[in-house]
Amino acid sequence: MQPLAQLLRDNRQIALVSGARQVGKTTLARQLLLEFNSKGNYLNWDDVDHREMILKGPDAIIQYLGLDQIFPEKPLLVLDELHKYKDWKIFLKGFFDRYENEFSFLVTGSASLDQYRKGGDSLMGRYFSYRLHPLSIRELAGEVDSGKLLQSPMPLDAEKLKTLWRFGGFPEPFLRGNDRFIKRWQNLRQDQLLREDIRDATYIQEIQQVQLLAVLLCKQAGKETKYSTLARSIRVSVDSIRRWLDVLEAFYYCFRIRPWHKNIATSLRKEPRTYLCDWSMIPDAGQRAENYVACHLLKATQWWSDLGHGNFDLFYLRTKEGKEIDFLVTRDQVPWFLLEVKSSKNAPLNPNLKWFQQKTGAEFAVQIYFDGEGENVDCFSVHKPVKVSAVSLLGQLV
Repeated sequence: MQPLAQLLRDNRQIALVSGARQVGKTTLARQLLLEFNSKGNYLNWDDVDHREMILKGPDAIIQYLGLDQIFPEKPLLVLDELHKYKDWKIFLKGFFDRYENEFSFLVTGSASLDQYRKGGDSLMGRYFSYRLHPLSIRELAGEVDSGKLLQSPMPLDAEKLKTLWRFGGFPEPFLRGNDRFIKRWQNLRQDQLLREDIRDATYIQEIQQVQLLAVLLCKQAGKETKYSTLARSIRVSVDSIRRWLDVLEAFYYCFRIRPWHKNIATSLRKEPRTYLCDWSMIPDAGQRAENYVACHLLKATQWWSDLGHGNFDLFYLRTKEGKEIDFLVTRDQVPWFLLEVKSSKNAPLNPNLKWFQQKTGAEFAVQIYFDGEGENVDCFSVHKPVKVSAVSLLGQLV
């Protein structure tokens, strides 16, 4: 929360915060309001009275919230779920242009905000985009220094780590820590995501087939995504599978990692790998472990990018000859570190780490394991391929 509060104070731009349903956007917004002493400056499109006020326009909002006076510092104005308003972009542009010197603006929403960031842009120069992810190992360990790429090693609570692995990083099931609750929560969240959010925003009519695709993705998490195979299983076209996957990714149900294809003479396979944003839905322990790591790496790369540390991306590596490494993180389009995931500390060091490190020039090459306790070591202090615990490495991210 503190990094975002400082960014709001230091910059004039609107903060567009996007993230999955129930990931904690509204809670974050309310905490920031307290930080700014602006507790009442909150409007939610889902509230009928607030919606009516938004439709009346900026001047009515200013009067309704009592913002037509002098404040010791710029107050924060939160517009929650604004993306559900059809003309939200035009509304926000006009509001910001008129009052940018008087307020700090925070706008939250689901995939629509993130998709808008990628598309055409009437808000050019008026906003910074931030993506909110589920809880991670580092957040459970302690404060994150937003000025640093890699955090200092820190001891981690074993019980919290078990809860994170079992119940996932979405706040409510993590805090409840109850098996019966998480099953009901997962079913309800998925039903609302597909039958409300996606159907209403995209006008997709084949919701039952999209639900089947979502179930298949749970079983295939981390494997190469073969669109033709999925199309045959669901009995739809390959184009429909591609389009539905785009939608599921846009609404933070899943994400795809594509193969790195530069600086390697041997040609690489082109199929992406698909992971779920909620690893607790994956029954297979091996697939869950890889998905767990993928979520942590995606969160770190997007955090670093959103905060201006550079342009970070996440890939995997696999040649047609069978050489493979689970993850590659790039920094400004240059390979930075390689990561291989294993269940056991006793698994031999994958020789492909050394091979790919030589081919890509990556600075670090690490094989992580899930058994045993985390070591209080700097996982990024050695430049040759090494083995460390997953807890230790992921605890140095964000």
